[in-house]
Amino acid sequence: MKVKITTDSASDLNELFNSREIGAFPLYVMLGDKQFSDSVDLESSKIFEFYNQTGKLPTTAARSIEDFYEYFKSFTDDGFAVIHIAISSCISSTFEYAHTAAERLEKVYVVDGRSLSSGTGLLALAAADLRDSGMDAPQIVKIIEERKKYVQASFMINTLDFLYKGGRCSGLSAFFGKAFSIKPTLQLIDGKITVVRKFLGNFNKNIIKYVDYTLEKYNTPDMTRVFITHTYADKSAVEAVRNRLIDFGFSPDNIIETIAGSTITSHCGKSTLGILYINDGNK
Repeated sequence: MKVKITTDSASDLNELFNSREIGAFPLYVMLGDKQFSDSVDLESSKIFEFYNQTGKLPTTAARSIEDFYEYFKSFTDDGFAVIHIAISSCISSTFEYAHTAAERLEKVYVVDGRSLSSGTGLLALAAADLRDSGMDAPQIVKIIEERKKYVQASFMINTLDFLYKGGRCSGLSAFFGKAFSIKPTLQLIDGKITVVRKFLGNFNKNIIKYVDYTLEKYNTPDMTRVFITHTYADKSAVEAVRNRLIDFGFSPDNIIETIAGSTITSHCGKSTLGILYINDGNK
């Protein structure tokens, strides 16, 4: 049976959604009373314009169970088995809604990715690799359920107000307001956003410290691919991170830069930057 890999738009794969034939199911972003579809009719740069003009944060929302059902059914009607990889159930209702919808259909499998942004995207790409090798859906799901334990998804935050005011990371409350020069590193641990380290001072000067810390702690990466995902970070910072990854041993061709979509940007703010990879290279 043909296999269709799908994931939430918040997996931030940019052009890889199309080139790897991965379905991107758009989540909703609200700017005031106006509703938009993530990465469809709202560029993430518009988030900053809205916040600067209104002082209000955008809000995000999962799609309904019925929306997921109709989306999955469009593929099953064409003879596909569907594997949907959702962003972490700890931070979004998408997994719950997608799973409920899938129960009404045959050959639809929903995986709780336990990550977000291109951390989930890594799993979708790994699933696409397995699909292209000829594996069937149950085999792919079994492997992805195991590999998701090894996703290293972390970010360094340049501005605290989006995450703190949005209530997505309670750990920030311990030092929010003490010094706006604090640059926290956030990581998905057991599916939850967790503060793992704090840096003090200029973002660009600390970004390599974050990268070195991450590579030292999670030092057996699958060299197949690594993401640099950011919300319009300075080009110099992105290039410095790229060079550090090359120094570590990643091939330049395997370093993928993506811009976070409007869902992730709504919660992280401007100039957030992360490196994301699967840390199971020793297996």
